[in-house]
Amino acid sequence: MSNLPPLNTDTIWAILNEEIDDATVNQLVWHCLGYRYDPVTAKWDNQEVSAEWRDEYPQPPDFIESRPATVKLTRSIPTEYKQILKEKLGFKGYKIGEFGPRQTRRATAANWLLSYMEQKS
Repeated sequence: MSNLPPLNTDTIWAILNEEIDDATVNQLVWHCLGYRYDPVTAKWDNQEVSAEWRDEYPQPPDFIESRPATVKLTRSIPTEYKQILKEKLGFKGYKIGEFGPRQTRRATAANWLLSYMEQKS
């Protein structure tokens, strides 16, 4: 996972514009949550993951495929950052008929990552 793109607004736009694959989107969120893959043991280390996530997801969840994991991710975004994609990036959302659950979940991941960036700055 050392080949992850930098966590910046260009990467957030790339997620929204589907220029980054789903696996990389998941890996970015996992990394920020604290999941670390150990290639030697071929296992995930979740010691840095908060108990709130680790208890429910000892292994990192697929946020693109799992609605429950995405709902949890949405709920973990602080209220003041719920609209950060629109407020900071001017993201207007997807056009009706041009998106499905996958795009919605990618947007949730992008929103969560941008809120994570704001909280860490």
